Formats: sequence, structure tokens, C-alpha cells
Amino acid sequence: MSDLIANLNAPQLQAVTLPPVHALILAGAGSGKTRVLTTRIAWLMSTGQVGPHGVLAVTFTNKAAKEMTARLSSLVPINTRGMWIGTFHGLCNRLLRAHYREAGLPQTFQILDTADQLAMVKRLLKNLNVDDEKYPPRELVHFINAHKEQGVRAAQAEAYDNYTQKRVELYAEYENQCNREGVVDFAELLLRCYELLQRNEPLRRHYQERFRYILVDEFQDTNKLQYAWLQLLAGGGAKVFAVGDDDQSIYAFRGAEVGNMRDFERDYAGDNIIRLEQNYRSHGNILAAANALIKNNRERLGKNLWTDAGEGEPIRAFEGYSDLDEARFIVEEIRELVRDGVSPTQVALLYRSNAQSRVLENELFTKGVPYKVYGGLRFFERQEIKHALAYLRLLGNPDDDTAFLRVVNFPTRGIGARSLENLQATAHQMNSSLYNAAASLTGKAGQTVGGFIRLIEQLRQETENLPLPEMVEHIIEKSGLAQHYRTEKEGQDRLENLDELINAAATFIDDEGAIGEGGALVSFLTLASLEAGEHQAGEGQEAVQLMSVHAAKGLEFDVVFITGLEQGLFPHENSVSQGRDGLEEERRLMYVAVTRARKRLYVTCAQTRMLHGQTRYCVPSSFLEEIPEQLLRRLNKKAESASAVPAYGQFGGGYAEPPAAHGLRVGMNVEHAKFGVGVIVATEGRGADARVQVNFGRAGMKWLALEYAKLTPV
Repeated sequence: MSDLIANLNAPQLQAVTLPPVHALILAGAGSGKTRVLTTRIAWLMSTGQVGPHGVLAVTFTNKAAKEMTARLSSLVPINTRGMWIGTFHGLCNRLLRAHYREAGLPQTFQILDTADQLAMVKRLLKNLNVDDEKYPPRELVHFINAHKEQGVRAAQAEAYDNYTQKRVELYAEYENQCNREGVVDFAELLLRCYELLQRNEPLRRHYQERFRYILVDEFQDTNKLQYAWLQLLAGGGAKVFAVGDDDQSIYAFRGAEVGNMRDFERDYAGDNIIRLEQNYRSHGNILAAANALIKNNRERLGKNLWTDAGEGEPIRAFEGYSDLDEARFIVEEIRELVRDGVSPTQVALLYRSNAQSRVLENELFTKGVPYKVYGGLRFFERQEIKHALAYLRLLGNPDDDTAFLRVVNFPTRGIGARSLENLQATAHQMNSSLYNAAASLTGKAGQTVGGFIRLIEQLRQETENLPLPEMVEHIIEKSGLAQHYRTEKEGQDRLENLDELINAAATFIDDEGAIGEGGALVSFLTLASLEAGEHQAGEGQEAVQLMSVHAAKGLEFDVVFITGLEQGLFPHENSVSQGRDGLEEERRLMYVAVTRARKRLYVTCAQTRMLHGQTRYCVPSSFLEEIPEQLLRRLNKKAESASAVPAYGQFGGGYAEPPAAHGLRVGMNVEHAKFGVGVIVATEGRGADARVQVNFGRAGMKWLALEYAKLTPV
């Protein structure tokens, strides 16, 4: 027993050895929450307070469940095989399998994964002759799942307009189809289990009496239905031990309710709140920065991370002239770190938006630094990028059958599998490409495939004399790709990646000597293929880790670069437009990013960044201002005037902006008495009519008449 609790600090020991009470454990980043949770279970069983069958432990990932089970096996000499340790979905599946008749399910019910669910919705829309452009399948899937996660069936769903009413009707049809086929989606697992327990009192009482202790990990990520499910199971007197960190609640877009922690404090925990604030991961300066950032959020349950590992190094801050300058600095620092003995696997590059990875990947590729994209695909391997490149490949070479098959029916044009089989058979007989064989098709297949051929021919004519970046932009728009992703509920990431492809084309053209034989398009497609296929880290090869901040949660590295710290990028403009709640979620995301670093942290930004193939002037993120200056080591001086900012032509292939009246110029930092410091992003007019547009960061974008506005260069 003494071995079990020997190395716990005082708050950890208090949490592990609590008497049978409800408790909320506020576990800061790197404070040993998994250890506390596992040791609590081991303590309860070792002291005879509960047997293995009386414990219900809920985690958020299968990986966490396996890790908990393995740790528990090493702590106490019991067989953990029969224990109820798993994710919400895994545990609900187990309960429904045991009581399938009561749940109204066939014994062999199947679970639809995300792709299966989308395919079923598409099939449903087709059978009902519903326009899938007006009711995009992905959006309908999101609508259905969001209602289920709120515990709302189609019969209870509210509709305030005809469009929503139609979606509710489609939700009801989807439910009927699932019941007919004996299948359930992920959201259904939880809702069906909740409804079963709610209406079946003997069954509910059985599980309430069985589980005497309920332990929940990552409580800040629970949604409304998950909390209600836990409340049902705890209704018989079970004690709930909830571990979480409201400062790391970053999944609102998935339905997570940060308010569940406050509700749990009110409904159950009361005064039984234990704060785990000693951090075993990061040095003091990193924690001081994290604490300074997160204190700006309201209604926190409150805690302050600390460590006895010393202050460590200052946080290194770098402001590049451009996103390319930022990337070059980062890659040079990485090469220096590796030369000094740092393992590449201990270096992480974090970004707010997946599209940001393109510039970083390009620089890593150019400098021969192996890298891996964690939890995602490398830029040129992403679905939307491969689609756009396939259209470009067909412009350059219509006989490219692989590119043809990728996009002939994407976005969907009603070209079915049977039509494509006929086309491939015809092409085989003619010994020609699919593109050339299309003219031989008759009937409906001839019409639909012929429409695609006409689209490609039209695109070829329209882009014949366009510069490469404009060609890429035109293809993305006119092919229907952009519109397709605009209608997706979570298509924003894909649209940002497509924008970044335009930027990649603009940067490619700016590179002297980059154009080889065959012209700009062929050379660009060659580069894309090389980057997609080469320089991947092999199995066992050490590689730098690239990932979004969301993907980084739960991970830690010796060296972390947080990149693109600019207003509108991080914090992201979409979140900031949601008001204070959106900004606070972004700040929690920044807090997660900062606390991934163990020894060294870099925060970087750029004064200009490519957007839609054009240069955008940026203002440093407000989060940078929230880090105390004494914690920072600035690795370059901020530009003092426009003379220190490269002219527009150096990045965008255009020309330097003409100076406005009063000697002010695009890119210049200026100060306004009311709005503070900002960057001039546009100018117009002369003399008394002269105006400038200034990005003031927090105060937003302002057009100011120079005759009246008092702007001071800084």
C-alpha cells in the first residue's frame, strides 16, 4: 500500500485517498492526472472499498483506456479483463450488446463509421429524389449528429423555417432507414443507451447498484448527453470522481460543453475540489506564460501551474517579414538544434490552421529535413489538394486516366459506376485514354461524361493565357471544388488549404529559375509530385513533428514552435467573430499549445502572409501581448517603419504601393490616439481626399481620412 502512494505529492495523495464522496479534480497540464485517476482505482480496490466489477472508468480515447488498463494491471494483482474501462461509445456499445432486445436492436447490429454514415445519407437523398446541392449530405450528417448529441430525436426537433423542417423530415427518414437495416451510428450508441436506461427502471437500477464508483477522464470535453448519461448511472448513490481542466476545453466545435464542469461542481462536488497545480513537464518560464495568458478568461474554476524544475530558458520570439521568412528561421533553428544533439522527434511545429503547414513543409523539404504530419496528411496528400491538382493535370495532359477518374464525378455530376465501367471497357477496346473514348459513349452516360469533357475544354480555353496562380484560382472556383467545400459544415479547413495551393503557385512563380521545360504548369505539378512522394521519414527514422494545435493536445515535446501568431490567424477570425466565448476558446487553445513545451518554446509570426496568392499585411496576435515581456527573448527587432518592411513586389510578384499623402505607406506601423498601434494595409486618394485602411488588431480594420485622423508613425 505504501508503494502505491509513495511518490504522490500532497494534492495527488489527497485526491487518491478521498473517502466515498463526489469530487472534481482540476488537473492542470502535465500535473499527472492519468496517474491520479489510475492510482485512485487501485487504492479503492486495494483497501477493499470496491471490487473490480464495481468500477466504471470513462476515457475519451481507446488509447487512454488501454493505457489505464495496463497501468492498473501493474499496480494491483487483479484480472482487469472484465472491468468496465473504455470510451463513452465503447461502454455504450457493450451495454447495448448485452441488452439488445430491450434496446430494440438486432443481436448482430452493425456500427456505421463516419464514411458509412455519409454513404447512407447520400443513398437516402438519392432514393427520395432530394437535391443534394440544396441539402448537402455532410451538412445533413452534422445536423443529425448535433441533435443526437443534445438528446433530441427527429420527433422532438424544432424547425423555425421550411428548410429546417425539411432537414428534420430527412432526419426522421434516416432514423427509419437505420432501424430497418439494423445499424447505428456513433451518436446513436450513446443516445440509444441513454434512452434505454432512462425508460427501463429495473435495468437502470441494476447498473446503478453495480457501479459504486464512476471515474471520468477529460471531463471538460463531455457534451450535454454524456453528462446526462453519467447522471443516470450515478442516480443510485455511486460516487463520481471527475478529472478535467476547464482551461484545456478546446472542442466546442464537436459539442463539448465547458459549462459541464461548473454544473458538476454545483450538482455533485460542492467543496470537494482538488487542484493539481504542480507541473512535471515544463520549465517555469513556460508555465508563467501559460498562467499569464489564461488568467484573461472569465469564469474559470481557477488554478496556477508551478514547477520546482527551475525557470529554464526564456521564450524565444521571432517576427518575420513574411511567412517564408518565418519558415526559413524555424528550419534554420531546427537544424541548429539537431546539430546540438536535440532529437528531431522532440521538435514540434504547431499551427492553428492546417493550411499553414504548406510553407513549413516546403522549407523543410528544400533543406532536406525529414518531417511527419501528426494526425493528418502532408499538404500535397490532402484530398482537396489532390482533387485540384487532378484538374490541373487534365489541363496539361487529358490522357491522364488517374486524374480523370479522380474528378470525373467530383463534385458529383450524376456519373455512376456503371457509366464509368462502360467508358473503361470502351477505352480498352479502342486502346485509347478515357478522355478520348468519352466521345464514343451514347445515351445518358454520353451526356453526363460529355458534360465533364466540355467543362475541361472550357477550363483549358479560359486559363490558356493566365499566370499560374490565377489559373489555379480559376480552376478551384469553376470546377465546383470551392462551392462543394463551402456547403460542407466543416469545409473551412479544406477551403483554407485550397487557398494555400494558390499561394504555393504564386511562391513557385516568384522562384527564379523554377520554371523548367513544359512551362509553369508542368513544372509546378512536378514539384507537387516530388513533395508528396519524396522525403517522407521512413519507418524508425527520426523526424520533426508537424501538427495543428488541436492534434497536439495530450502530447509533449522538448522544443515547440507556435507559428503564425497573428490576428485573424491565431486567434482565428472565425472564432473571434463569435464574440467573447469564441476568443476565450482560442485562448484555451493557445494555453494548450504553450503547455506542450518541456524545455524550449518559440513563438513566431510574420508581418506579411500570402492569402489568395496576394500579400496580406498582418498584426501580431493579441496573445503575444498577453505574455509578460520579461519572459521573452526577442530574436529580432520589430520593424520601425515602412523602410524596414519589404515592398509588396518582393513577395507577391506585384509592385510596391505608392506612398499616400503625409508620407504614409502600406506596411507602415502607425499609432492612433483611440485605436492604438496598427499596420496600414491599403491607401487611396490624394490631398484632402487621402484615406488609409489600418488593421488595429483588437480594434479591427478602420478606414481613416488623413485630413482628420492623427496617425503617428512608430
